[in-house]
Amino acid sequence: MGAVKQSTTIDEQFALLRARGMTVDEPLARQWLASVSYYRLSGYWYSYRILPVPDDPKKPERLDDFEAGASFAEIAALYEFDRKMRTLIHDGMERIEVAMRARIGELLVAKGPLSYQDASLFRDGFDHAAWLQTARDRIERARNRNHAIQHYATHYDGYPFWVLADVLDFSDISQLYDGLVLEDQRTIAHSFGLKADPGRLNAKQKKSYYNQDPLARWCEQFTVLRNTCAHHGRLWNRYLTPASTNAFRTISPLSSLPKGQSDRLYGALLLMVFMLNNISPRTSWTRKVRNLIETEYLPLKARSLDEMGFPPNWQQLEIWTGETASS
Repeated sequence: MGAVKQSTTIDEQFALLRARGMTVDEPLARQWLASVSYYRLSGYWYSYRILPVPDDPKKPERLDDFEAGASFAEIAALYEFDRKMRTLIHDGMERIEVAMRARIGELLVAKGPLSYQDASLFRDGFDHAAWLQTARDRIERARNRNHAIQHYATHYDGYPFWVLADVLDFSDISQLYDGLVLEDQRTIAHSFGLKADPGRLNAKQKKSYYNQDPLARWCEQFTVLRNTCAHHGRLWNRYLTPASTNAFRTISPLSSLPKGQSDRLYGALLLMVFMLNNISPRTSWTRKVRNLIETEYLPLKARSLDEMGFPPNWQQLEIWTGETASS
């Protein structure tokens, strides 16, 4: 194990970037390096470093030198695009999270305000006890700052789901949906318009579809995506937790999902568009996402939509063109 890597000054960072072939606008770069940091920006300029030919497809490792034409200005623009996309996704994911809470809550409270405590209402194999302990931990975490929790602790024996829901994380909601019996999962998925056509699936795909609704795995992916945005992580070319696309590709507006599974940003954005159109039919979210991509990503000379998993014809697809109003 080598010694700890030593820090460098901003002037030394300028010299290093130039020596490796990057065009550096010094006033611009000084502002960015002082406010964002060399290390954080390095995740964005990594894709501008030369990839040897042939490279190892299993472990591609780029050289230190930059490709011809790499500029600090373009890398700063890529960073800004990524930051704005995180902001948009965070906004959209908030609406999906709230809607998931509401629709799971509506289903559960119809069986009783404390029905979430009844393990018999959930799937075999779901670790209900562990989930319930997590819910209790969330209550304890919120006890000193949540007036509803304080009120119910003082006046009632237990917390109905509509009180509990507001202190759960999206990961808790995702796991709870995963634990629901198939009939309940279907009820919620269908409420978002996610009605697949199992007749178009092969035998293996049908077996998976009749075991668990595919929205469960998408909620798992959404959890990773949400957490990436919440912690300001690099987003545009990230690989996410894979989610099966076989069933949802039978839904016409989702037919542009990649075959088999989706682990890139396009699939998550497409499903978000579909769900948000159900949650808020006059939403402008789709237009904002499309406009951001067209005005701030497509002009980047060295980047490709393939890095986010977009199909070539995405701009012609009805789901990306069908907005009529703003909100």
